[in-house]
Amino acid sequence: MNIKLIAIGKTDNKALQTLIDDYTKRLSFYIKFDLDIIPDIKNVKNLSETQQKDKEGELILAKLTPTDQLILLDENGSTFSSVGFSDYLQKKMNSGVKTLVFVIGGPYGFSAEVYKKAQGKVSLSEMTFSHQMVRLFFIEQLYRGFTILRNEPYHHQ
Repeated sequence: MNIKLIAIGKTDNKALQTLIDDYTKRLSFYIKFDLDIIPDIKNVKNLSETQQKDKEGELILAKLTPTDQLILLDENGSTFSSVGFSDYLQKKMNSGVKTLVFVIGGPYGFSAEVYKKAQGKVSLSEMTFSHQMVRLFFIEQLYRGFTILRNEPYHHQ
């Protein structure tokens, strides 16, 4: 199985980017992982929230292939413990999913079209985090999930 994370806008904070790069490299020992960054939409001040979500949604959907399974990182999604998330990943691998695509939406969330295409939603927390921090937290949790599946000493019960 391949895992892809799609996010809107680059990471401006060099310290966060260094950590994202570190966990992305660590994750590569377990699975093929891609971080796909969609550039920020230009002239957003001239767009309504719905127009911005629709434009971002078009760009997100254009990154998908017909066999991809789309999971949104959404505040209303299912919540997991780290062990529960590792079980979720294992079930996805066992089900024969070729590419599992997680998406971090823009500042206003996802368009109706993206919600329609999604096959699941996962919430990292009830708290709100910056989109740049969510990338780091999510990639770290992917890494943690695979270390749990391999019974490696990174995660402590």
